[in-house]
Amino acid sequence: MNAGALFSRDYFEARSKFRLAATHAGASLFSCRHPQATGPAGEELFIDIAVTGEPGDPVLLAVAGTHGVEGYAGSAVLAGWLKTGRPQVNGIRQVLVHALNPHGFAWDRRVTEENVDLNRNFIDWSASPPENPHYTLLAEAIAPADLSEATTDAASRALRNYAREHGAFAMQETISKGQYTHPGGMYYGGTRAQWSSETLRAIIDTHARPCRRAAILDFHTGLGPYGEAELISEDAPESQAYARARAWYGNDVCSTRAGDSVSAQVFGSLDGAMPSMFQGAETTTICVEYGTQSTLEVFQALRADNWLHTVAGLGHPARTAITAQIRSAFYPEAEDWKTMIWTRGKKDLDQAIA
Repeated sequence: MNAGALFSRDYFEARSKFRLAATHAGASLFSCRHPQATGPAGEELFIDIAVTGEPGDPVLLAVAGTHGVEGYAGSAVLAGWLKTGRPQVNGIRQVLVHALNPHGFAWDRRVTEENVDLNRNFIDWSASPPENPHYTLLAEAIAPADLSEATTDAASRALRNYAREHGAFAMQETISKGQYTHPGGMYYGGTRAQWSSETLRAIIDTHARPCRRAAILDFHTGLGPYGEAELISEDAPESQAYARARAWYGNDVCSTRAGDSVSAQVFGSLDGAMPSMFQGAETTTICVEYGTQSTLEVFQALRADNWLHTVAGLGHPARTAITAQIRSAFYPEAEDWKTMIWTRGKKDLDQAIA
């Protein structure tokens, strides 16, 4: 299969390819239209779901586009998977979710229409949100008011000083684990459940339950070496769920709780919400993280995008350059990268089925 042909130039082409592949695979197709958000030209936006297999069977749930602009990789993997015919496996129900955050995908942003990091939004909203006091100390350095050389130099010094005092990984954790106090900042978890997170709960209730066992793969990009995949578990290393993940996928599985992952442990992730969403079923959840650029380049792209949308506005002359910057940080449009992502994505889905 030509891996490059599975990838798309934008959300709308990706959606078309996914739906066409699902139809050819004989899957049942469902769509959830976003009630408020629209595309750059006012287009309607959708989460699409392809379903195969029988209710009550063990479930494979695969999700693309939790972080909008990261959806190019997951979309291509799901479209390719449908083309292989592997979604028609007796005894397994497959629920493939395309563009969980359609606003972010359509606008080449990581966040939702409310500047919310969807992968920090799956918390218990009946309780007070988690606190991240160190983010407040670094808020102006993480998301500065302007991107002038003087301001960014001062921000970099503040971050370097924090890293020297607390360690580089502690700085990464402070920045990225999530915060609920700065709506114009980065990794903002919001003040309520987003439409996308509520819709995923409804998708699982409608198409994936009841079941006894579920394998979940949530596709992301932006961390790790170029084109390589890390399979990230949020389960404790001593847990049965982590042991199961290692048995299924091998030594590429790392745990945020053990500190051996490229990702810090985060608040309100989709992966962490899976046991409660499946209500007692045995869940084995993996975040598939594909590398793109360096951590610094990715951070700089996110910071510029956040400044553009929360401070400068879309009329700013730097918009085109910043959009290209963040798109490149999460979607390197290179044939070797595309081949690496498709090859590894198919392997991970095959292992989940096995």
